[in-house]
Amino acid sequence: MTHCNPVFGKRKPGSIGIAIPSTDYKIVDVATGTEELKPGETGELIVKGPQVMKGYWNMPEETAEALRDGWLYTGDIATMDEEGYAYIVDRKKDMIIASGYNVYPRDVEEVLYAHPAVQEAVVIGVPDPYRGETVKAFVVLKEGQKMTEEALIEYASAHLAPYKRPKIIEFRDALPKTNVGKILRRKLRDEERKVRE
Repeated sequence: MTHCNPVFGKRKPGSIGIAIPSTDYKIVDVATGTEELKPGETGELIVKGPQVMKGYWNMPEETAEALRDGWLYTGDIATMDEEGYAYIVDRKKDMIIASGYNVYPRDVEEVLYAHPAVQEAVVIGVPDPYRGETVKAFVVLKEGQKMTEEALIEYASAHLAPYKRPKIIEFRDALPKTNVGKILRRKLRDEERKVRE
C-alpha cells in the first residue's frame, strides 16, 4: 500500500496525500514509464526518496523492474490534482487492456455495486481474439434477488463506455476472499486460466 500523507496539513477525502519532506513523486504514462503526466491524467505513481527500498532480496529481475533511475515504480495507478494530492485509482497488475484502452476494474465494479440487486462484484480481463482482453464480471446477488446476465450487462452499458462494459457476467454464491475479507482477484484469474487451457 502506498502512503504519502504528511503528518500535518490539509487532508482531502479519497487522497493518499502529498509527498512527505525529502520525497518526490510523480504520475507517469503507463506505456512509456517515463513521460510525466499533467494533473488529472491517470498513470503509474512513482516515488523517489531516502526511505525508498534499495531492492528485493535476491531478486535482481524484480528489482530492475521496480527501481529505475532511482524511482520506485509502485504498481499503483493514480492521478494527481492541481495541488499535488495523489489519488489511487487501481493496481497496474489488475488493469485490463481492451481494444487498446486501459480499463480500471474499479470503474466497472463501482457501476456494478450501484445496482440494487448486487451484493459483491469483481472484474478481470479474459482473453478475447479481437480485443486482446475483454471484461468479465463475477457477481454475488443480494439474498432473494434475481438477475439475468443480459439485464446486468444492459445496466452496466448505460453507465460505462463501450470498451469498459462487461461482456460476460458469472453469478456466484460467494467470491474467494482472504482471511480479512478482501476479494481474491488473482484466484479468479487463475480459475479462468485453467478453464481456458
